[in-house]
Amino acid sequence: MKANGLVRDFYETLKIGSKSVVSRIFLTGISPMMMNDLTSDFNIASNLSLDLFYNEMLGFTHDEVDALIDASGIDRALITVDMEHYYNGYLFHKRADTRVYNPTMALYCLSQIQRTKLPPEDIIDVNLRTDYSRLRRLAENEHNRTLLLDIMKNDTITDEVAVSFSIDEMHREQYFVSLLFYMGLLTIDRLNRGRTVLKIPNYSIRTIYWEYIELFTRNLNTAVIIDSREESAAIATLAYNGDPVPYIDYMSKNIFQRFSNRDLIGFDEKYIKLMLLGGFFRSRLYIPNSEKEVEHGYIDIFLQRSPLVPDVSYEWVWELKYLKKADATEVQVAAALESARAQLARYRASALFTGRDDVKFATLLFIGKEQYQIV
Repeated sequence: MKANGLVRDFYETLKIGSKSVVSRIFLTGISPMMMNDLTSDFNIASNLSLDLFYNEMLGFTHDEVDALIDASGIDRALITVDMEHYYNGYLFHKRADTRVYNPTMALYCLSQIQRTKLPPEDIIDVNLRTDYSRLRRLAENEHNRTLLLDIMKNDTITDEVAVSFSIDEMHREQYFVSLLFYMGLLTIDRLNRGRTVLKIPNYSIRTIYWEYIELFTRNLNTAVIIDSREESAAIATLAYNGDPVPYIDYMSKNIFQRFSNRDLIGFDEKYIKLMLLGGFFRSRLYIPNSEKEVEHGYIDIFLQRSPLVPDVSYEWVWELKYLKKADATEVQVAAALESARAQLARYRASALFTGRDDVKFATLLFIGKEQYQIV
């Protein structure tokens, strides 16, 4: 072995062999850091990861998933999961128009069905937790933590994906968003005024962010309490009895009221929504949706019953409002409640909810960190 190290020597040997023995080389699983740092003698390679022509090669298209289901003989009636919502969404070039499924996620779901001949018991692969561990390590500085919160609060972030960077640079702030992209934790959403907008690709990946938010909240303020038994009981009361008070009271008592004044600097409707949704990501009863699009707008929180628990009695549509304590005059409170009432009336008229008596609608008005109203 030469002094360059095993990996560099390996690639250098391939390069030498390409002159006489090796006619084609195709490498997968190569990150932009490895290409820079470990393969400096392999400068004959072309990075196809962000090439428009190869966008669909990096995942399964909808037609390919259909063909896979047919070829494997899986009974489609057993696919109770919205596979597109959970596993699709990836786009690797800003001018591509076909989104693809994450192959590992899709195969995880289908293999369960093929093996058991039953609907899948676990929708999200437990191996995704390895990505959560990486995310936690990457978000060790204040800048990166703030970016993660912004991504969760706004669902998107505008940034350009770096083509390559070295291992020494990977923890620099300007490369953090690019790292999330290469890890599959962000994908391309669209172009906006010539700039690239990135988003969380699907529900499965979103759960990774929620785990991080829970840990971040606990570390930020050790007074915060997350009692899984009390939380689960409150969500069950919401789901089966149609009563939201126990869950909102639990969140208010154990989380919101325990925030320090420093925490309240960024306290707003979006942050409240993050905290409220967190409990439902930990529950198996609901699929929580943020900014669910319907004909007449975007619902703040839509709690959709999980396919794993079809006997859940009620789905929920929540409209959130927040007023700082100093601004909560009688006039402001009345105006916020009226605005929420009008929005809920529009959502109620959407085709998704027409003629249904299993969907409940509520306004959640939070005033400061200690008061709330449910209407």
